[in-house]
Amino acid sequence: MSRQPDILFLEEWLKSRSGDPKKFSPKKSYPLSARAIIQAWAELRDSLQQPSFHQHHLQHLKSLVSSQSSLHVADPQARLVLRILSSSSFSLPYESYPLLFRLLYIWVRKAYKPTSDIIDSAMEVLSHLFSSQFDSGKNPVFFSEGILLLGAFSFVPSSSERSKTVCLDLLSRQLIEKCQFLGSFTELVPDFLAGIGYALSSSVTVHYHRILNSLFEIWHKDDGPQGNIFVGLMVLHLIDWVMTNLINFQFLDKIHVFLQETFGSLKEHYASFAVFMAAAGVLRVVNRSASSSMKLEILSTMRVSAVGWMEALINDLVSGTLRFNNSGNDHKNRLLLQCVSVALARTGSFSGHSSFFVCLALALLTEIFPLPRLYKSVIEPSNAPHELKLNEVKEHLDNILFQEAGAITAIFCNLYVSADEENKNIVENLIWEYCRDIYFGHRQVALVLKGKEDELLEGLEKIAESAFLMAVVFALAVTKHKLNSKFAQEIQTEVSLRILVSFSCVEYFRHVRLPEYMETIRKVVATVNSNEHTCTSFLNSMPSYVDLTNGPDPKTKYLWSEDKVQTARILFYLRVIPTFIECLPSNVFSNVVAPTMFLYLEHPDGKVAQASHSLFVAFMSMGKESKKTDRVSLKEQLVFHYIQTSLLGYPLVTPFEGMASGVVGVAQHLPAGSPATFYCIHSLVEKANQLCSEVFTHEADAWKKRQGEPEPSKKLMDLILRLVFLVDIQVLPDLMKLLAQLITALPQDAQNMVLNELYSLVADSDDVIRKPTLVSWLQSLSYLCTSATHQNAASKKGVGEDNLTSASIQDPLSSGRLTAQL
Repeated sequence: MSRQPDILFLEEWLKSRSGDPKKFSPKKSYPLSARAIIQAWAELRDSLQQPSFHQHHLQHLKSLVSSQSSLHVADPQARLVLRILSSSSFSLPYESYPLLFRLLYIWVRKAYKPTSDIIDSAMEVLSHLFSSQFDSGKNPVFFSEGILLLGAFSFVPSSSERSKTVCLDLLSRQLIEKCQFLGSFTELVPDFLAGIGYALSSSVTVHYHRILNSLFEIWHKDDGPQGNIFVGLMVLHLIDWVMTNLINFQFLDKIHVFLQETFGSLKEHYASFAVFMAAAGVLRVVNRSASSSMKLEILSTMRVSAVGWMEALINDLVSGTLRFNNSGNDHKNRLLLQCVSVALARTGSFSGHSSFFVCLALALLTEIFPLPRLYKSVIEPSNAPHELKLNEVKEHLDNILFQEAGAITAIFCNLYVSADEENKNIVENLIWEYCRDIYFGHRQVALVLKGKEDELLEGLEKIAESAFLMAVVFALAVTKHKLNSKFAQEIQTEVSLRILVSFSCVEYFRHVRLPEYMETIRKVVATVNSNEHTCTSFLNSMPSYVDLTNGPDPKTKYLWSEDKVQTARILFYLRVIPTFIECLPSNVFSNVVAPTMFLYLEHPDGKVAQASHSLFVAFMSMGKESKKTDRVSLKEQLVFHYIQTSLLGYPLVTPFEGMASGVVGVAQHLPAGSPATFYCIHSLVEKANQLCSEVFTHEADAWKKRQGEPEPSKKLMDLILRLVFLVDIQVLPDLMKLLAQLITALPQDAQNMVLNELYSLVADSDDVIRKPTLVSWLQSLSYLCTSATHQNAASKKGVGEDNLTSASIQDPLSSGRLTAQL
């Protein structure tokens, strides 16, 4: 038999499956002591003897009902309730009827085998109540509790067929006459659905068509309740429960009636979302039921009926949405999209029809991650208070749709494999355009909300982060399918280009290292870097210098370095471009890449500035370009601006490691004797001299006292020392002259430190060409430094010390203060 959940109160179970614990929260049960229960029943029994029904009797009823989960109602107590309901000795208050109905409901659901004569008596009492002129409109709960109770009575196996027939007759009449009460009391919907569920599971088929109509029609009535995803989930689980009962009880005739009435023909008065969720409930039963020779035929019929109807609904939805692009404004279509996505998450993939694939794409982009709509509501001027917009975002984060996003995305990517190429292309374009839209939308929203409504911005970013994960997983599925020999190279490069541009748009939302992301990047870059046209197209997608330095709204103050969304996108380009820089024509790099690279050299975020330096190094370190004079010329031109910009921002903005790698690239990859190299070393020495003057003006031993990371001027000095072994032989003499002038101007302690480092570097060098020159130069430099030291000392100590100074000058290497000895 199909596994049947052990469900005592169907309405409470439906609430727990609705996905909205706030609106449809299960009733809280407050257990009563045995003494309180006995006293309550005694007081109710006294009301018949007095006879009168007062406020304290009503309070006892409420106490008993509030302990529903632990309360057991025996047959004598059920008879007492019926006597109170049928008493003509006193008038009951309106609010007592639902409570008395609930006690009977507790009795019939908890009794092992409800007594048939009590049920027969109850039918007489209820028939009188429902057929009288009782104005239940003053108490809508009367209607919902009545439906629930009548449904539960019709589901009792031991009840007579006559009582069940009477019960279903009363129930169907109430559904037709009083169901409008639910319109303004949506919290009563679980009771209404549970009553219908019991009735549909009854062994009697009377009024089956009418009950089904009530289930599927009520959501389209003007005075009926409005459908939503939570109601849809309750319908799904309700039909799951009903069909499981019908299969277990072998009510095959009722199964055929249900399938024929629900899926047999199009009924315009049926709510499409409710019918779809009912079909999903049927599929859950089919998937869960054990296949046996006795059930196989009926299970197959159930599957074919449900899937066929679902495909028809989805096909109409997709064709209409794509043709008219109206899903965002049509509540009916939006609700169906929501139900389709959640139903697939609950039932799994059951159809390879491409319309399901497209439908899930639309649901993901408009309902699960509705960022464009949310951005629009934030940006557009309106009278809506801030709290309303914030609550909308918070509710979406708590929504079952958002919580199921991972499962829905997994099914979506699985359906991609089986979809036809036309629909694959449609969905790919939708995803890539969506990435572009959320880049522009979030950039504008972040500039508006940052520092003003941070909580709202944080909520939007949580949605966007999940959307980023969806885009990455989908992009990986696309690369696995299309980046192979089955597809033309043009298609592969186009797909790779679209993925790269899309990833640049959502880079701001990448906060973790994803294997899927890295795998996708590797595949698409490998496809792009062999095609010059595609590389150029990718660079042309990068925002221009004018766009980067001007905000989206010209009326508001804008600072490009504070635009984090845009910065993340440019950082993506800065990291990707080096992978295919060999393919770029010089004019493209000069006109498109260089302006952005130089702009972001000045970015205050060290990570971003470092990426710009790395890009410059990649460009400089391209192979020997003796034949490509235009590129060599461009390198030399860029060096002037690079050095100027880097040194201008050092040490406050420019990261030393980035600048050092750039300077090394200049020294190693320009032609021998290049003017750019001369400019580079002159500028470095000049900057070092400036920094040293600033620091040693206040402290002569600043380098020695510095703890931890070296002082900026010392780091720059170390870089210049390193260049002695990197620059070409034509530039080396000029560098040695400049360096000597810089070192001799340093305080004595600083001179000794530098000379010691130079000694170590020269001693460890294997360069047989320049080492002899450097040794001779270092000896002369040591002599100059020692001479300058003694001359300074002589001027301070007077003529009396001339002999000592002269002796020291004659043998400079014997000076105890000079630790740099060759």
